[in-house]
Amino acid sequence: MIQNQHQFHIPVMGTGHSIDSPIRVAHLGIHSVISIVDDLLCEKIRKHYSGEFYIPYKNIPRSSLDGRAERITAYLNTVSDIVTQKFEDLREKPLFSDSEKDRYFHLLPDENPLKKSYEFISSLGDKETREQYIRELTEKMTPGAIDVNIMAKVDALRMDKDDQPLSSEFSDASAALRGFANSKLESSVVLSAGFNPRLYNYLAEFKDFYRDQSGKIKKKIILKVSDFRSALIQGKYLAKKGLEVAEFRVESGLNCGGHAFASDGQLLPVLLREFREKKDQLQKSFQPLIQKFYESQGWDYPADDSDVANTRITVQGGIGTYGELQRLIDDFEVDATGWGSPFLLVPEATCVDEFTSGVLAGAGEKDLYLSGVSPLGVPFNNVRGSGSEIHTKELIEKGKPGSKCPKGFLVSNTEFTENPICTASSEYQILKVNQIEESDLQEEKKMREKDRVLAKTCLCTNLGTGSLIRLEIMKPSYGRQAICPGPNIAWFNREYSLDEMVDHIYGRSESLVPSDRPHMFAKEITMYVDYISELAIIAGDEDQEWKKLNKMRNNLEKGMDFCLEISSQKSYNDENLESIRTTIEQQRARLEEVFSVPA
Repeated sequence: MIQNQHQFHIPVMGTGHSIDSPIRVAHLGIHSVISIVDDLLCEKIRKHYSGEFYIPYKNIPRSSLDGRAERITAYLNTVSDIVTQKFEDLREKPLFSDSEKDRYFHLLPDENPLKKSYEFISSLGDKETREQYIRELTEKMTPGAIDVNIMAKVDALRMDKDDQPLSSEFSDASAALRGFANSKLESSVVLSAGFNPRLYNYLAEFKDFYRDQSGKIKKKIILKVSDFRSALIQGKYLAKKGLEVAEFRVESGLNCGGHAFASDGQLLPVLLREFREKKDQLQKSFQPLIQKFYESQGWDYPADDSDVANTRITVQGGIGTYGELQRLIDDFEVDATGWGSPFLLVPEATCVDEFTSGVLAGAGEKDLYLSGVSPLGVPFNNVRGSGSEIHTKELIEKGKPGSKCPKGFLVSNTEFTENPICTASSEYQILKVNQIEESDLQEEKKMREKDRVLAKTCLCTNLGTGSLIRLEIMKPSYGRQAICPGPNIAWFNREYSLDEMVDHIYGRSESLVPSDRPHMFAKEITMYVDYISELAIIAGDEDQEWKKLNKMRNNLEKGMDFCLEISSQKSYNDENLESIRTTIEQQRARLEEVFSVPA
């Protein structure tokens, strides 16, 4: 795995918004993550960039038996070739001539050894000595990683031409993994959205996920996890197969972009404290299992390799200032951070169309909300006024709700059909609305139920539309762009250059957000109280549901106590600790109201 020279990476964002981020920023040393959920989108983007960089292109048809894996492999290889070309071109440029090569070093954090060397060389007067140091420094430059993301639970089984189920290796997640495994990339796969034993077992089929004789792992595993227990369980499962987790990526349950997997009230700082305190336990638990597996296979385990026993811990979800980054790195001892939503307003880094960029720049806190649009049935971070929202309302008004389901990545429902269909499809929505109409529910309840059904949107298509419009593959008039920013985007109100955003992340310029922006920990608290309040309404008189809510409340109360301890400490630059104190006071009052029982 390429060493990250930065203290941040750009996480996956939707199916399309980070799909070409490595092409945009990897030559400058910045890590980013591509979604490989949508192989058909990958194929269209590959065709576009093959033309732009004069790379031979041959279409991989939908009729190809292993087409999904082949399209993903072809796209990743194309991205790799382009990044390699751009990086080598950059390395050939002269230093200290205001070139892209100089920009590479300017973007690095000030304490990075490469940047310190760059600044030292700039002070040298002797030309021969200077040129020698430049050659040595150039050799140490590394590009950003081209990592990929697979949502483990998005794993539909596919049918053959006779409508018979294909074998498990042709499931969506397995085929995507095979596409990555067969590519020339030396990078990482980020597995997110839950534990999928079938997919995890399939990892063991590919030698690139194991150490070679020199101790190198060509393709590494990153797990996005919700808590320490999940990391320990999943890490052990893989370790028994000799598979090592290079990094655990911890994400806030609610204060994030995309799908929101709420915890049982465990706040991010509480989760990070446990990782900090028990980090050594992870490797002590995994290493004996890994070595036992290698021995069982008759393989030598290179125990002297430099990165053995060095599982990284990173964090993402709502980070918005240099002070917050510093607290995470210094106090919680994480290795790096993920900055997603702010980069949606950086055209140099992400693939967002002009209309959607305007929606994001103009969005306030009230425009960002947890929605029910996802066919997965999981809360989905959304913004009001998106092209997808407009298109969905137009279909409903025309009496033609739902999608034709052209891709079928999120098919899961068998309520009305033998084979799974998507809850955002026209077929499902018409059947479900008719069922509701014929039910004995009161009219008000019928309306609420129908609204929930009709809210579901075709994310398979709509999350990729903005990237196709941005690259002029599709006309803007097509519309229907979906996007999934975290609530943090409310505090970023225009487009930014890459240099502006990176300087903001490292506190090297005036902050891009106002000083009254709530601390990321404060925002998460508010979001959990909002979430509990909504669940309380749905719970009604159900005792079992209230037991769950009380557990969430107890965990949240403990988390708020810990956050109060943090708020009493000295703040880092641009860190609004006061907002934590005031938020806790306000949200505790709200919780009292939610759980108060009328006399």
